[in-house]
Amino acid sequence: MSRRDYSMLGADGVRAVETGLAAAQWYHSDIPRAEMKALMKRENGPAVRDTITLYGCMLAFAGAGIALWPQVAGSFAVWPSLVSLPFWLAYGVLYGSAMDSRWHECSHGTAFRTPWMNDVVYQIASFMMVRNPITWRWSHARHHTDTLIVGRDPEIVAMRPPKLARILANLLGLVDAWTGWSRMLLNASGRLSAEEATFIPQSEQPKVIRVARIWLAIYALVIAAAIWMGSILPLMLVGLPRLYGAWHHVVTGVMQHAGLAENVLDHRLNSRTVYINPISRFIYWNMNYHVEHHMFPMVPYYRLPALHAKIKHDLPAASPSMLAAYAEIIPVLWRQLRNEELFIKRALPATARPYREDLHQTALRPAAA
Repeated sequence: MSRRDYSMLGADGVRAVETGLAAAQWYHSDIPRAEMKALMKRENGPAVRDTITLYGCMLAFAGAGIALWPQVAGSFAVWPSLVSLPFWLAYGVLYGSAMDSRWHECSHGTAFRTPWMNDVVYQIASFMMVRNPITWRWSHARHHTDTLIVGRDPEIVAMRPPKLARILANLLGLVDAWTGWSRMLLNASGRLSAEEATFIPQSEQPKVIRVARIWLAIYALVIAAAIWMGSILPLMLVGLPRLYGAWHHVVTGVMQHAGLAENVLDHRLNSRTVYINPISRFIYWNMNYHVEHHMFPMVPYYRLPALHAKIKHDLPAASPSMLAAYAEIIPVLWRQLRNEELFIKRALPATARPYREDLHQTALRPAAA
């Protein structure tokens, strides 16, 4: 079999359109209309509480890091002290990982009932994650429309064969962040990449350029402040946390789809729900309920546990922990280096409606890992 082409410009994307995989109708678990209406109800309270908690913790951690920064002749030293590092690491996880889930949920417009609140948090989180808010709104819409459809989904993390070095490098943001900054420079010059042009409407493209230029100006000011101070302190507050705080969002993000089926129309086959600890759930904003989120993306994050309880009889069993999820993921990714046709086909409980094999015949023909 020929190698998969994950680009938005290749033959696999064309084939997905020709075969009806693109913008297709997906399987959904049955749930009464009244119950779904209640689950989709948005409130300001939970998201306001969580947002105040998040930014309050960030201010506290950054304040402690600054207070413990060594002084040389009355000025900030170039590098942080060892005693301040735990505070910077905590700040970094909230900046470089918690903002990933805030960007994500607010892009759906479901975190807050009040639209401007979603927009404000979305803009801030997009800047911190180095994801142009215009580009990524359309990119993520495509991810939900064509989840793990090769050549259509621009957000596939674990491709086949998997690029393990890339995934590991992203634990420090060494690919995604640098890609984001590179695209910022490209967009600020007045251009879009060829792939961006495939999913961003022409009417929205000037906004991409305008945002990139604003961001470039902010980064220029931060870098100028660091040079003037003779210290990396300004960069520890803005920019560098996207690198040293990225690991948590990569660890949780890889679990979403890695090792599962591609080119299928049932989120039970290509998405994974994992039970995780309360701190990670706060950072991740309940996106560990990922099958549920993909089936019903307009359900706010604070109602995903309730949605899970209502439809889990129709879903594969959730992984009991992150360790259990990776015990399933790592062996199949390793085997895909030699045979990229292998994948995990998760078993359904007896109470579930069966997979529609006729919808996925090509994708499911190889033996599951």
